[in-house]
Amino acid sequence: MTSLTETVRAGRTAEVIGLLGAMTATERRSLFPELKALRKELRATRWNEPSRRAYPALYVAGVACQTGAAGVASWIAAADMRWSGVSPAVLLRVLADRETGWLADLANRLAQRPATAQVPYELMSALVRLADCPAPTTDAYVRGWVRQVRGNWRRGNTLLERLRTDPDLVPLVTALFEVNDIGGLLEWTSDEGPDSWHEALARLTLEGPLDRRATVDSCVARLLRGGTNADHRAFLRVLTSLALTREEQRERVADWAALASDAVSPVASHAQAVLGALALDGQLPHRHLAEVSGAVLFRPERKLVRAQLVLLGKVLARDAAAADELLPAAAQAFGHEDAGVQERALKLAQRHAKKVHSAEVRADLALAAEQLIPSLRVQAVRSLGAAPAEAATAYEEVLPPVPEPARLAPAAASVVELAEEVGAALASDTDVTGFERALDGLVRHAHRDRDALLQALEPVISRQWWDGTDPFHGLRLEYQFGGVRGGFDTSAGLDLLVVTLRGKLSTATLRAAIRPGARDQTCGHDALSQAFDARLWEVAYRVRTDPLPFLLSTPTWSTGLLEPDELVERLDAYRRLGARVSAADFAQALLRVRRGDRSVAAAAAQRAAALDTAEGRRLAHWLTAGAPVLPTIRRRTSESPALVESGELPELQEDFPDAFRALGRPSSAFTKGRYCSHWSGTPRPHWPTVLPELRELVAVRVLPDLTAAAMDDTRGAASVLPLLAESGGEAGKATHLCVAYGLGARHPEDRLAAVDALLVLAARGQLDSSRLGADLGQLVRHGAVKPLRLAESLRTAASTGAYATVWALLGHALPPLLCELAADGPAGPVRGLGDLLAVAAECAERSGARGDLPHLARAADRRGSSRLVAEARRLRGALAPEAAA
Repeated sequence: MTSLTETVRAGRTAEVIGLLGAMTATERRSLFPELKALRKELRATRWNEPSRRAYPALYVAGVACQTGAAGVASWIAAADMRWSGVSPAVLLRVLADRETGWLADLANRLAQRPATAQVPYELMSALVRLADCPAPTTDAYVRGWVRQVRGNWRRGNTLLERLRTDPDLVPLVTALFEVNDIGGLLEWTSDEGPDSWHEALARLTLEGPLDRRATVDSCVARLLRGGTNADHRAFLRVLTSLALTREEQRERVADWAALASDAVSPVASHAQAVLGALALDGQLPHRHLAEVSGAVLFRPERKLVRAQLVLLGKVLARDAAAADELLPAAAQAFGHEDAGVQERALKLAQRHAKKVHSAEVRADLALAAEQLIPSLRVQAVRSLGAAPAEAATAYEEVLPPVPEPARLAPAAASVVELAEEVGAALASDTDVTGFERALDGLVRHAHRDRDALLQALEPVISRQWWDGTDPFHGLRLEYQFGGVRGGFDTSAGLDLLVVTLRGKLSTATLRAAIRPGARDQTCGHDALSQAFDARLWEVAYRVRTDPLPFLLSTPTWSTGLLEPDELVERLDAYRRLGARVSAADFAQALLRVRRGDRSVAAAAAQRAAALDTAEGRRLAHWLTAGAPVLPTIRRRTSESPALVESGELPELQEDFPDAFRALGRPSSAFTKGRYCSHWSGTPRPHWPTVLPELRELVAVRVLPDLTAAAMDDTRGAASVLPLLAESGGEAGKATHLCVAYGLGARHPEDRLAAVDALLVLAARGQLDSSRLGADLGQLVRHGAVKPLRLAESLRTAASTGAYATVWALLGHALPPLLCELAADGPAGPVRGLGDLLAVAAECAERSGARGDLPHLARAADRRGSSRLVAEARRLRGALAPEAAA
């Protein structure tokens, strides 16, 4: 080892620089292999004290001892070197003797690295100055430049003044419009004036350093390209600060039309305003205005659509000859989802219909009027000559097919096939059926030939972090599995068995995990989690000490149900093999065995008793005890959010292991644990299979998660709802309240899962519309569910063809909300109530619902033309079409 390497290892950076300065280029190059070897050594222990001390000196030495610019760039940008803490000035000191062409090459190579490499901008820009080369215009360099210019506020001058003196202003500003997701940097401060990017760029176009036409073109092109919301805001501010003249606006009519049609709402609104000003000044041909209007009126944003209808009305009022071209465009709003927009468009057409000269245009207007809601179409028959609506045909509800549970395939017959399944499950969590098959396969093959199984699993094991000789991994395994929290999911559960097979987990740890005794309940999920985990721990312990031939509790169906005859056959096989039953495995089998069909259960009970084993007799007693009976489920509504709690279930308290007895203990809505370790939600899909005929007990315990999805904006909790809907047992208060919260969840994927559950319950005939509707009304009334989210969920459900189902829900949800509105409650109208009324009106129209909705008349008779009033009138007309006519 040379003195340089020893000095690097000691971390004496200044001394390293002195040694390097006394060497020739050839001597430096000859030392680089030693530095590479030292780097490889330090990577294994990057965060210990000797490594942290050596890295800064190693960083500098590696830069100085390489000849090629590509190698130096890779060394500087390497992830393990990123946190060395060496300043750019130190690196420049050891690079200063290189040729300018080499420095330029290095600067460009560093600039081409992704921004995530975090190459210091100070280093790149200093290399550019030393090499006297053009500034790179890459993503990383431009981002660094923006941060540097913005961050120099300590010099006391403004951003505008700093940009004026920048020698690379023009190429970097040009590149600024090409960088994606840079709007957040440009909006770092909300300052106005010369210390803001938009004002500074606008001033520079006036003063001359920046070409105005090129800047305007770049800004418009950037908005047309799209991007993040921050990008849109930032570049829209730049565009408005440029204060385009009327001539500049007129030159870009096609661009404004494209932005008004497809850009995000703020940008589209600006483009719409520009086109509107041109149209009112007579500088936009009617044909172009009609084309733009057709695109804008197709957008869902009501504000944009209303503004476009107002613009069309103004142009038609000024120029009667435009009616033939503009009214057909306005008629495209007849099909808008908002009844208020339809009404505005109809009034516009009625007001100017006499100005139409073409018979073809009149016919087109009459045809377009067929898209209007029924109450407006009646008006169009008289004013536009639309054809009367045909007599409604009998409505037929469309619900999804009742989901059929899938039968689990047998465990993999060969160890090779099993290893492939386990590897796939560990790489990405498989579903419940895949997990149960893989688990049973590991147990079966560990019993048959443990060595062959381990050999087949070798490619899978070699990819796991814990496989190796590092003693730290063993300690981490003991800590991770010995004190596991949060419950096993698919990958962790299978990992436990693979780790056990590999001999990486001590028998003492496994024995401690299955030690009898009640465990502390830190949150409402623990009862489900501990029951699920207990089987895995006991199976892992038996794999180490007394392997099981197979699992008794592997379900027959994807819902977790186990057929009684199949369980009897498994117990008979255990008897013939003389195998000792695992208590937790047998307990889970009892909870999964299907008892709902009494004749099948009774016949299986006789065969189980004939086995003359303790487990056979226990199964016979369990099957003849009757179908599963729910404990008392109470709804608590005195506080928000609304929750439920369950009473005691005695049959789960007797003859079950300690880990399972908590399932039958009371669950209180107001007893919150000190700590919930199931925040990731990954074990949640397995919980319905713990109690496949008692889904209400599962729903009671996952309800707080659904509450948080609606009120605290958490993500992922509703993924359990379709599983609950497909599960067995009564769908009662807890299940319906879970669905209610899911329909108002913050994230779209959660709301979609709740819609799936709603439709499955309806298809199975298990949906209580009055209960769920009342829950929804109460949750909206107390602010636990936002009506706009609920409206989106119910609109999605209705669009599948379930209009009558959704109307039945809203028929019970709306009256309490309309009651407060009619009474002019202190809080005023519920925000988003108009959207709920719109969904209700569409469902009533399509399903042919008739009757009276309490308090609707008071809402419909309110003054004004708000969406709430318009949709209330629409709904009243749908429920009583004769009165509306």
